[in-house]
Amino acid sequence: MKLAGIHHVSAITKDAVKNHHFFTHILGMRLVKKSVNQDSPSTYHLFYADAVGTPGTDMTYFDIPMAGKTYPGVSSISSTGFRIQSKEAYDFWYDRLTSFKVPNVKKSEAFGRPVIYFEDFEGSRLHLVVDEGVGIPYGEPWVTPEISEAFAIVGLGPSYVTVRHAERTVATLTDILGFVKAGSYPSDVPNMPDVEVLTTGKGGPAGEVHVYTRTDLPPERPGRGSVHHVAFRIPNMEDYPKWQERLTKAGYQTSGLVDRYYFKSIYFREPSGILYELATDEPGFATDEHLEKLGEQLALPPFLEGKRQEIEAKLRPLTF
Repeated sequence: MKLAGIHHVSAITKDAVKNHHFFTHILGMRLVKKSVNQDSPSTYHLFYADAVGTPGTDMTYFDIPMAGKTYPGVSSISSTGFRIQSKEAYDFWYDRLTSFKVPNVKKSEAFGRPVIYFEDFEGSRLHLVVDEGVGIPYGEPWVTPEISEAFAIVGLGPSYVTVRHAERTVATLTDILGFVKAGSYPSDVPNMPDVEVLTTGKGGPAGEVHVYTRTDLPPERPGRGSVHHVAFRIPNMEDYPKWQERLTKAGYQTSGLVDRYYFKSIYFREPSGILYELATDEPGFATDEHLEKLGEQLALPPFLEGKRQEIEAKLRPLTF
């Protein structure tokens, strides 16, 4: 059994309208699904991805209007990456983000690649990384009037996790999930160990987790802008129940097999407290909507469809 890379990342917003504007207008991603939190269907769940909702391109947000401030710390997914295709795209995005006065835009480098760090209006910690096409293939660019195919975001990049004891996180990724060590690079925090890079699938940024050690921080107190979980790709349905067996045999408490309709999932926490999900590539977001109409209407999985009138009555209207 082999995982195929990062499947999606899910975070928290307290303002779905501003969140939609940031990801579709500023970052140029496509809203491929407007749905609800299946565990709490009185709130929205928004999915942003490439042109067709390819697994590995999908950033999602749970809309929690009462979400408080995030206090960053350990036991957290501390930054979410997105892939761009060239140094020319890197320059384009630096200019674009600064022109929109996006918070905390900074040029840098990580693991030998050009990176732009930035935040959204709620403090979501994000970064763009140049991926010149070695490893996991690009998604299908979503072209907008302001962002050409050459400059479009083409999928998720590395997820950064911040922990107090890296060896426990690394052991889960390698011994249980089958990641391999790809290398390391110096931490940008003085007197901290090097950042360890783990990779899966065909490699490259779309298959990487970067493990930061911070012995000087308390546990993160999550809120708006914080990441809830990162999901990794199960590329075929045959392996889905086998992963549940593997995790259980290794002593992990899991959610069991959870049908999210657009994919099937297993959730578990690693020893540092970070929530991981394993999610299948199939069946995908076009299961209940035509490809050209993705994200235009409220989509509900079949087990919630019978409650549509009740659910819609409790949801506040969204005007995008």
